[in-house]
Amino acid sequence: MIEIRNVSKRFGKLEVLKDVNLTCSPGQCIALIGPNGCGKTTLIKCILGMVLPTSGSIYFKGKNVSRDYKYRCDIGYMPQVGRYPDNMSIGKVFEMIKDIRSAGEKLDEELVTSYQLKAMKHKKMRTLSGGTVQKVSASLSFLFSPEVLILDEPTAGLDPLAAEILKEKIIKEKENGKLIFITSHLLSELDELVTHVILMQEGEIRFHMPVSELKETTQTNSLAKAITHILKLDHVQ
Repeated sequence: MIEIRNVSKRFGKLEVLKDVNLTCSPGQCIALIGPNGCGKTTLIKCILGMVLPTSGSIYFKGKNVSRDYKYRCDIGYMPQVGRYPDNMSIGKVFEMIKDIRSAGEKLDEELVTSYQLKAMKHKKMRTLSGGTVQKVSASLSFLFSPEVLILDEPTAGLDPLAAEILKEKIIKEKENGKLIFITSHLLSELDELVTHVILMQEGEIRFHMPVSELKETTQTNSLAKAITHILKLDHVQ
């Protein structure tokens, strides 16, 4: 569904992405992990069309995205920190996004209902806690039933119940054949969610493989232990 071919990105003399190649398919829930500054955010922004690669190409369902911006309508994005107009109410934010999208399709309001956002629709965004803003961002990312979901630190700031509701929704959409990317520093939260893992280091893809294969290779029983095992080996070498 998404194919990244020889993508590199420079900001001045700094090379942030170095000849990245990836193929990601429907039904995969992928943990995109790596240390700060490894290029994860830049790669996400390239997929979203927010950053243009210096070289290389990105394809969505076989089409080069540089010539077809409409592919973005098939992607739901949950940023790590959602930023919305302070004076807008929750309800107005949803209306604005619907108007921008000119949405005529059936909406997925499962998270809106689960998070009881309609009961808070008159509350101004500036008055909301960080966790409630996260609920708004999560609900918006799923609202238009996108084929691809990109979730950046999705459970950050959520209380345990809200985080569990979101995780159950992610699992449901994965089972529905959606392609999902999740970035998170809390690897323990990813074990029950992800099918594949991409480890990035210094702008390069260290590996992209099924979680089951990674655990078997490292002889570990969790994603966190598997990644720790690999990083410890690197340190020894």
